[in-house]
Amino acid sequence: MARRLSAIAPDWWDYTTLDQELIEEAAALTPQKMVKLSRPGFKVVMYDTLEDFYLAEALEYIDAWKQSTDDNPVGVCGPIGPTEQLPLVARLVNTLNLNIRSGHFWGMDEWVIDGQEVPPTHPLSFERCDREMCFNRIDRRLRMPDAHLHFPKADTAAFRQSWESGVRCAVMQGGQGDVKHWAFNDPLRRKGKWKDAPPPASEYRKLATRVVELHPLTIAQNARTSGGGNVSLVPTAAVTVGPVETWKSEKVSIWHAGTHDNPFGQRLTCLMIAKGIADSSVPMSLLAEHPNVQFNYFLGGIGTCSIEMH
Repeated sequence: MARRLSAIAPDWWDYTTLDQELIEEAAALTPQKMVKLSRPGFKVVMYDTLEDFYLAEALEYIDAWKQSTDDNPVGVCGPIGPTEQLPLVARLVNTLNLNIRSGHFWGMDEWVIDGQEVPPTHPLSFERCDREMCFNRIDRRLRMPDAHLHFPKADTAAFRQSWESGVRCAVMQGGQGDVKHWAFNDPLRRKGKWKDAPPPASEYRKLATRVVELHPLTIAQNARTSGGGNVSLVPTAAVTVGPVETWKSEKVSIWHAGTHDNPFGQRLTCLMIAKGIADSSVPMSLLAEHPNVQFNYFLGGIGTCSIEMH
């Protein structure tokens, strides 16, 4: 029997196609219950303040780069969304006088227009954001050379090769979007052999860095968070790091500040990963199969799923 159609975009898979029982169980979770969902391989951490939250996120960069040497280089794969940690990373490197020249950094994703990644001059460019908010602020004596900064391109060959070059990825950070993605690993269209059921986790996990068509919910979200609500400003395609690269990362650390996904979404993926439910209509849930995942929450951003009229 085919699963129900999406309530958001009927031609696509997404979390609204899940069983109602699972949706109701997720909506009923309290922050206290979410912490108790921690299990071996999956840790749930709460932060009382945004200052503590973003400092902890920035310190993951520092901890990773401190492990790096010329003989055994170590890198971080980082997101745009959240971005508030980026200036803190630069400040910490400079204040600690930390030499990170052997370290590496991978960008998670980038917008694509007409088959080509947007240039760093584009106002929404993720590379531009990383450079302006972090790397350009690090003392030149301390920061890694440009060759150690790996930003995905529409021609993915060089970026994919950088993951095979002997650099260890200590941590891949991410946020969670409205469609429950990390990076731009969105649910797929409901067509062809995936018309009646979304791809099994084993199939979705074969996807590497690639150019993707974005789910309508992702386009709307990025208009809300980055474009003042101007949907026409947001590209409809992007290049994204894939599950293949994600599973090369020793740890996946997801940061929920309450800005990018809503109270229900923050609960749903926590529950699915804790229970080992990997369903590609909720791409973030595939992390149930990764051996080292941490969900980080700002307590004041979790909200409730109670009915409130505004």
